[in-house]
Amino acid sequence: MDRRRFVGTTLSSLAGIAALSKSLIADETPKITTDSSDELIKPKFLMPGDTVGIIAPSTAVTDPDDIRRAKEVLEYFGLKYKLGEHVLHGTGYKTRSIEERVSDLHAAFLDDEIRAVFAIRGGYGAPQLLDSIDYELIKKHPKILIGYSDITSLLLAIHKYSGLVTFHGPILLSAFSNCTIGYFKKALFSTNPIGITENAKDKNIFREVFPIRTVVPGKASGRLVGGNLTLVCNSLGTPYEIDTKGKILFIEDVGEEPYRIDRMLTQLRLANKFNDASGIVVGYCKGCGDDGLNTSRSFDQSLGEIVDNVFTKCNKPTIYGLTIGHTTNQFTLPLGVMAELDADSKILNITEAGVSA
Repeated sequence: MDRRRFVGTTLSSLAGIAALSKSLIADETPKITTDSSDELIKPKFLMPGDTVGIIAPSTAVTDPDDIRRAKEVLEYFGLKYKLGEHVLHGTGYKTRSIEERVSDLHAAFLDDEIRAVFAIRGGYGAPQLLDSIDYELIKKHPKILIGYSDITSLLLAIHKYSGLVTFHGPILLSAFSNCTIGYFKKALFSTNPIGITENAKDKNIFREVFPIRTVVPGKASGRLVGGNLTLVCNSLGTPYEIDTKGKILFIEDVGEEPYRIDRMLTQLRLANKFNDASGIVVGYCKGCGDDGLNTSRSFDQSLGEIVDNVFTKCNKPTIYGLTIGHTTNQFTLPLGVMAELDADSKILNITEAGVSA
């Protein structure tokens, strides 16, 4: 065989191998289930006496007092529980192996006795699980999945690839104030829509402790999607990237310097996630500057100024201050359901239930 023919044949073979490899890799990527109203999967609502599965898909929980606190929450709501096999014991100290955490997640969804899956805490590491999850298994065994912070990555990915309504809400180690308990019950124990979300009316003499303000006036409607700002940003450029087209996007964070908040918001803006959204809810961000818990000297804008500068340019109805994340008073928000945002009146109205009978 002459040199030219040899080179041509070799290049053709390599191209074929590359195409086959690309095809195999594509086949490994989960198929996306659209979250249209026809295909949205709603888990069954909870009742006292039901059993829930406790998992730790992020940081492990090793303190027996934390386990006691988690059990107190479930006992208050009249729920039974099963601990994931690797919640208390497994490799590592602060984080179990990927295989152990995925195993606990799958086992909870496969167990017919378990009606809901609760994350005991957030922390770090949940995104490591995304390409090991069997999304078809979850789709075939739909159940309530709830958590926030680092759990955001699981909520977004499972909702995207299974069509399941997931719940951005308290972990078992959350404070569970009266406000938190009320919205938790509305979201998980009733087939009625949650309705209007209102911050607790706590006041320090005359100032509201958790005020909400209009950033950009207007009204919007769409399906709810969102979560922790850091984790939402981390999804960009991956198969699990957040889809905000025509949706009401909610974001929140904790303990971030204002300039880092600006950096993440700018990243989402440049990725057109704000322009694609119908409306935006920026949650109260504890320890990010405006509450006096963070005093950055590396940037000359406050958190409030950053929020205004970013979102006025997007010109989508936007409010700031709803208690949707790292706060004592915390809402439970179902991902994928219809909602209405009235930025003028500073109201987010969830018009569709996230659970079914």
